[in-house]
Amino acid sequence: MKRVCFGLIGALFLFGGMAAAAWAQKAPLLSEKDIAALANELSGETAKRNLEGIARFHRQRGSQGFHAAAELVGERLRAYGLSDVAILQFPADGKILYGTQRSRPAWDADVGELWELTGCEQVEIQMMIDRQLLANADIGNVQEMLDRSKRAHEDCRRSASGMLLASYAAEPIVLAEDSESANVTADLVDVDEGTKESDYPRKDVKGRIVLVSAQPGAVQDLAVGKFGAAGIVSYAQNQKTAWWGEDENLVRWGHLDTFSPSKTFAFMVSLKVARGFKERLSRGEKIELHAVVKAGQHPGNYEVVTATIPGADPQLKGEEIAFSCHLDHQRPGANDNASGCVTILEVARTLQKLISTGALDQPARTIRFIFPPEIEGTLALLNGDGHRLMLKEAQDPSPVSVITGPQLARHIKAVVHMDMVGGGPETKAVFHVTRGPMSLPSFVHDVAWAFADWVNEESYQSAATGKADYPMVAPEGGKEPLRAEYSAYTMGSDHDVYQDSSFRIPAIYLNDWPDRYIHTNFDSAANIDPTKLKRAAFIGAASGYYLANLNGTGGAALSSAIIHGRNLRLLSFDRRSQQLPREDVEPLRRSDAEYDAGISNSVRQFSQPPTVLQVPYDRRLNPSSRPKAVGDGLVTYSRKNKLRGPLAVFGYDYFADHAKAAGVGTPTLLSFEGLWGSGEEYAYEVLNFADGKRNAQEIRDAVSAEYGPVPLEIVVEYLKALEKIGVVEQANN
Repeated sequence: MKRVCFGLIGALFLFGGMAAAAWAQKAPLLSEKDIAALANELSGETAKRNLEGIARFHRQRGSQGFHAAAELVGERLRAYGLSDVAILQFPADGKILYGTQRSRPAWDADVGELWELTGCEQVEIQMMIDRQLLANADIGNVQEMLDRSKRAHEDCRRSASGMLLASYAAEPIVLAEDSESANVTADLVDVDEGTKESDYPRKDVKGRIVLVSAQPGAVQDLAVGKFGAAGIVSYAQNQKTAWWGEDENLVRWGHLDTFSPSKTFAFMVSLKVARGFKERLSRGEKIELHAVVKAGQHPGNYEVVTATIPGADPQLKGEEIAFSCHLDHQRPGANDNASGCVTILEVARTLQKLISTGALDQPARTIRFIFPPEIEGTLALLNGDGHRLMLKEAQDPSPVSVITGPQLARHIKAVVHMDMVGGGPETKAVFHVTRGPMSLPSFVHDVAWAFADWVNEESYQSAATGKADYPMVAPEGGKEPLRAEYSAYTMGSDHDVYQDSSFRIPAIYLNDWPDRYIHTNFDSAANIDPTKLKRAAFIGAASGYYLANLNGTGGAALSSAIIHGRNLRLLSFDRRSQQLPREDVEPLRRSDAEYDAGISNSVRQFSQPPTVLQVPYDRRLNPSSRPKAVGDGLVTYSRKNKLRGPLAVFGYDYFADHAKAAGVGTPTLLSFEGLWGSGEEYAYEVLNFADGKRNAQEIRDAVSAEYGPVPLEIVVEYLKALEKIGVVEQANN
């Protein structure tokens, strides 16, 4: 059996290699005319100019900065001639639920300053003397003396003798999201990480400001809620990559817990500043800080910008291909994610211009562009009823009809999602074309890879020889080859929402990882490469335009793309099988076969009339190799339809919130670490595979094939917990 598998892989590798070689000479899937039109019109410079505009705004959900960015995007879409341009508003008050997302109130800030107070020692000594006099003598003017010294001390602390450590006006990232107003003067206390009670013994933090290495939201209930700290200073480091902690000048974007009852403020400082504090405090030095914050939550709206290029086919124009990004994040937030937003904006400009001039045919399906706050805005769009906000630049007062909620979700056939697509060499970014989860097989990822692989080859030939038909090099950009990678599914952006089992919309995910500047003050426009933006725009535009016109099997060209993708997947599966114990190899092979069968079948969803496909699962497929389930492994679970969206959302934990009310403990699966995945990923796919067809044993086998072996009892424990909080139910079959 193993020899047969290797033979198949070898044959597919040869076929895939031949296909790749052919694509190096001739672009895949689209005509030469269409390829040339897209490659010549797409502009990395135009995209970067738009990025520089968006990166000026601190784009927190519901904030004035986000609204300004939304207005800018809407104005550009109108200028480019798109249809149905609108900013949709969905109320967010902390109570409304959009599927699994509890809406988070809007948050705005006007002032945020953190000062270290110095040079007031003599005034403090005089205050101590005055207090002693008042305590030991009945002299009427001593109180007046003490009041004068207090006022002098306050004046001193606010004088130029203080050192400004952080300013929201200069660099908004220094004030943690969801900070509340404050005017506090207090000593600084180092509590190390600050997430455990053991960090606090023998340290009196009441009324003081704590210095922590964790994110503010991870410590506020302990530091502020339990031990009475007045506020937080955090030097939380960036996501762990090879460059973690290397640049001590980075300031990380910070977050407080939106729904915590322990309201407070938090400032973010660099590792360099924190190390200085820690060294001084370890010597017994007193550090006095003064924090002034004017900020807070308030009822507001999630705002989602949307626009369309209408479809031309009477039978298909009701179906949509969506381009998605997320418009929110801190200033500058250039790669994350102004880059994704300006790239789909450039796709919109290019497609609309080429269609208007006749260089491209009007697409059969409607193409939609969506600019929401990350994850929570997408969940609001696919679950809620939004109302249209008139753009201030709009001259046409006629109403725009925009469908939202489940009706919109039913219209969308596929999504091209871009989140971080412009990182230049300084960011150390690797560009990925990411496949979907194994619970949702789809050929659309092979379409995207066909174009990406071709761009890889063209850009390499250009870099290595100076000769290529389509180098796609921006005049102001670099000339390095793209080197995109076809990657297994990873979580962390809006593609998780679309591909969740309650929506089942396949999503092409274009993204950079790693990026050493993500979520920091160094994620700036200077580190964005216009050439990268142009190439990402081409891969997205070509994929979306092809899917918008596909009506049938796609012929030999699409078959070649699917086989080429299958080749790469099988090589990956074979490498993984060598890491598994013998008893888990067969489930991996079986899941691989079912996944590829599902990809082939998924093409029929783009036929007319479309075929409504369920998860391509059939116990009759290789029945002799099915494990014999016993006990809890025999139980079949089905997800309830009323709750739409993944349980891992933004700033709110649906599972934890409802588990607490139901008296359910934290399942082991949520902290499980597998060979290729962690708890959140296992949990996402366990719920997706709860389709009313698979029993618990088969769900366990499916997620083990995707992320590495996991004990059945851990999967069963999680499914039972989901049942208790009303997310799944036992199926009768």
